[in-house]
Amino acid sequence: MNQSRPKVKKSRALGIALTPKAVKYFEKRPYPPGEHGRGRKQNSDYKVRLLEKQRLRAQYDVSERQLVRAYDRARKVDAKTGEALLIELERRLDALVLRSGLARTIYQARQMVVHGHIQVNGKKVDKPSFRVRPGDVVQVRERSREKHPFQVAREGGYAGEGEAPRYLEINLPALGFRLDRDPNRREIPVICDEQLVVEYYAR
Repeated sequence: MNQSRPKVKKSRALGIALTPKAVKYFEKRPYPPGEHGRGRKQNSDYKVRLLEKQRLRAQYDVSERQLVRAYDRARKVDAKTGEALLIELERRLDALVLRSGLARTIYQARQMVVHGHIQVNGKKVDKPSFRVRPGDVVQVRERSREKHPFQVAREGGYAGEGEAPRYLEINLPALGFRLDRDPNRREIPVICDEQLVVEYYAR
């Protein structure tokens, strides 16, 4: 799916709100875009699985290649492949920057990492796909802390209304967090039937 597609239109096509801004639009028109949007039906198993895979990709803003790599790693884990896949994706640095409340969207989180504003265990990391391990400490770098987005984050401006993820120990005033342990499926706030994604790749 074209990553440059407007987020609201993309949200409606996938049936999930990808940004806070898309939520109100999606609530008004919870059907795919286009004049035939309301009448469309997913009428084949392949289409249903494909849509679920696209929904998962969009929520983590990853490429097809990145998702395939995560799936290949998940298959080697002694656990349910679908759950292992989500844990793999959730341990990405950009995903955890978002969950911690340091960013408002996955797109902003990715940008923060790419622009060199984030460090892990005291070392700058500019790869959004960096896999954070339990015990790792993630912080905004000292030189970046006075930038406006991080001032907003420090005041809790990006923190969600729900409970903070239990697998993270978050200190927003210090602009940092620690991954205490691997998340479990119930705690990962993505909308996905991961078994359908597994079936898509296993076909």
